[in-house]
Amino acid sequence: QVRVVESGGGLVQPGGSLRLSCAASGTVEEIYSTDWFRQASGKQRDFVASINSGGREDYADSAKGRFTISRDNAKNTVYLQMDSLKPEDTAVYYCKVLTYSGVGSSAFWGQGTQVTVSL
Repeated sequence: QVRVVESGGGLVQPGGSLRLSCAASGTVEEIYSTDWFRQASGKQRDFVASINSGGREDYADSAKGRFTISRDNAKNTVYLQMDSLKPEDTAVYYCKVLTYSGVGSSAFWGQGTQVTVSL
């Protein structure tokens, strides 16, 4: 089992920056990848970025060039640095941790953190 807690959301003006954090606890040694998703009001949850245990990063087209995913293994924390924010980035941002063990894979979600980009 892995507990996932997001933090760092808030209100920011267009063009501003935020850094989200995703802290994991529990069987962290089984973590294979950590993904960020977002869900705007009334819309589906969309992929934003991911980083796996080998350090490979992937980004949605909407995030490329503006968002950077990174991790601190010592703190079991993954960060999402978001720059040049736009109003359309407004959403609840969720962290998903995927674990893999000898018996299979599991996904654990956090509760989400609200990001609002507005004047």
